[in-house]
Amino acid sequence: MHNDETIWHCINHDFCSFKVKIKGPDQNFCRNKHNVTGLCNRVSCPLANSQYATVIEEEGVCFLYMKTVERAHSPKNWWEKVKLSKNFLQALEQISKHMEYWPDHQINRCKQRLTKMRQMLIRMRRLSMKEGVRLVPIKKKTERREKIRELKAETAAKVDLAIERELLERLKQGTYGDIYNFPSKQFDSMLDKNKEEEEEDEDESEGEFVEDYEDEEEFEDEEGIQEVELNGVDGVEDLEDIADRVTGMKSGRSGGPPAKRKKGRLDAPRVELEYEEETEMR
Repeated sequence: MHNDETIWHCINHDFCSFKVKIKGPDQNFCRNKHNVTGLCNRVSCPLANSQYATVIEEEGVCFLYMKTVERAHSPKNWWEKVKLSKNFLQALEQISKHMEYWPDHQINRCKQRLTKMRQMLIRMRRLSMKEGVRLVPIKKKTERREKIRELKAETAAKVDLAIERELLERLKQGTYGDIYNFPSKQFDSMLDKNKEEEEEDEDESEGEFVEDYEDEEEFEDEEGIQEVELNGVDGVEDLEDIADRVTGMKSGRSGGPPAKRKKGRLDAPRVELEYEEETEMR
């Protein structure tokens, strides 16, 4: 047997999963979606009233939900759902028509809830019209997946170009015979274009090395000086030979007979030595 007073006594004093208590003002709220006012009291409780009605908004459309005690034996069909018109006046007429023999306080509360729903929908539409820029979330996984697909597509395109070149070469060589009848002029022009593109790519890819001639000349001069020093140090020429050569060069400059070279000795590179003579001031 369905008794409203017994149900309200259990909900009000023992426990209710929809009740929300606030410490500041002495007021309790209800989180049940079928509650008309959102307050937790005897009149507004949808569980403790066998005859109850409310208005619920679903995706921009308002519906009238009605509950009667005659359908309490089947909870599946307990609530009757009626779609309300988009026109506000017609929706009010529908509520008054379907709730003709209901108490006046329930009819008024359903109409008040309908007006609040309408105002909320109008505000939502205005805000959506005003907002020019919308924030879109960035999905890193999808971006990474798209980058990988782009790289794969680029590699596949290169493979297609290689296949195209190979087919053109085979057609030029005549491996397929007379299977494909292409105009010879256009075919030759296409081959020439492909060759020119390949040569341009090769020229761009090849690198050049530039020689620095000034550094080489300096390096050669340094090598010559090092060879002279090393030849004297390694024992190719003795100290006496170096002295004889220096005196011979000096005598050649002054007009004397040139020094004779010893036989069986290796000819070392020539070195020019300049001497400065200091004259005493009279």
